[in-house]
Amino acid sequence: MPDDKRPDIPVFAPEREMLRAFLDYQRATLAMKCEGLTDDQLRARPVPSSALSLLGLVRHMAEVERAWFRRVFADNDAPMVWSETTDFQAAFDDRASSRSQAFTAWEAEVANSREVEQAAGSLDLSGTQPRWGEDVSLRMVMVHVLLEYGRHNGHADFLREATDGVTGA
Repeated sequence: MPDDKRPDIPVFAPEREMLRAFLDYQRATLAMKCEGLTDDQLRARPVPSSALSLLGLVRHMAEVERAWFRRVFADNDAPMVWSETTDFQAAFDDRASSRSQAFTAWEAEVANSREVEQAAGSLDLSGTQPRWGEDVSLRMVMVHVLLEYGRHNGHADFLREATDGVTGA
């Protein structure tokens, strides 16, 4: 596994700082799981019973970032990154995508998400989740996206090990 460049997690911090740190840690974990692999390795689907790939996970997390930050707090009608119909599964169809395309989209959405969070006056900022048609708080969005990363980084652990045998944090 490449050098661990993930940010430190504070042991004590205000709620917002703690949420931000854990979210950035999980984002960095996904990037770390993909480091040092070729496009073909990132596209590999090494678990026969699954269509998951590391590149598909990166694409999916670009959709998650957009759906929960951009679409909730900035533009309810913003199109998704990889799907015209808000089909989150479309992100996993990574055959036509390169590392550069996937990471450029994901990094752009992460940057937008950080801007939304940093501009918000509080975690109680309210936005409308267009798929649900109801208001949600920035706090709820940050926790939800954090959980998405945690879930999918677990998948990334298995995929990376099955791709080249590398294990670790």
